[in-house]
Amino acid sequence: MTDNTLTIVETALRAAPPAELTPGKVYAFHTPHGVHQVNLTGPEHTGQPPRKSGTTTVRDARSWTAYFTKHSSEASEVYADSERLTVTAVLDAHAADTPSWGGHRLVLSLRPTDAWKQWLHNDGQLLDQEAFAEFLEDHLPELLEPSSADMLEIAQSLQAASKVDFQSGVRLSSGQRQFQYVETTTTKAGQKGQLTVPETFVIGLVPFEGSEGYRLTARLRYRITDRGLRMGYKLERPTDILRTAFGDVVDAIDGHIEQPVMNGTPA
Repeated sequence: MTDNTLTIVETALRAAPPAELTPGKVYAFHTPHGVHQVNLTGPEHTGQPPRKSGTTTVRDARSWTAYFTKHSSEASEVYADSERLTVTAVLDAHAADTPSWGGHRLVLSLRPTDAWKQWLHNDGQLLDQEAFAEFLEDHLPELLEPSSADMLEIAQSLQAASKVDFQSGVRLSSGQRQFQYVETTTTKAGQKGQLTVPETFVIGLVPFEGSEGYRLTARLRYRITDRGLRMGYKLERPTDILRTAFGDVVDAIDGHIEQPVMNGTPA
């Protein structure tokens, strides 16, 4: 093409009326210098990201199900990890014959309740009787058997017996533990007394925020030392309760989605 021809073509192109291009498409134009491509598919042109991505973390099964229902597809995959106590959904997972990005994820990360953490913190620990009594008073709502009223009375009895010399503890046929003591206060020095507490008690705890409550049995632990009576409890199989609670959460999710819940973690 001669220089004159190029000049004529370029002049004609400049004189042509402007054409409106639609965002989200790719255009190719023939020019005197070859084919020129205009790509309008980027987010700066469409106002939208090219694909969904990122990880959303929620704290209960209801929130997880709501987000999954909104963003999932038939190819979405769900994994439950009983060690990490997480349920992870890969919302844009690979289809059977079509690869995908796998970058849009939903994670249920269960958070233990304060009550669960506090009972687990003192599990197996021996406290002085006043500290043990205060712990019972602070956790009356979780005490089921004996009733919270009965346990409050026991806690008050423990606090009242702070200036005594405990001498022995025996197990009664009723299943309670009876402690023999001698008063050490000036006005009552030498007077003997008894303090009876249940050897086992039942508590109700919600392991995770937003989950159901479960019953646990706590067995009384004690030791009579030169510093006085020290008391505590040992929870029966709290790890099993935690796994049961997690399994119930997974079952609740499984009942609201069509995709199978697989045991493990995604790649």
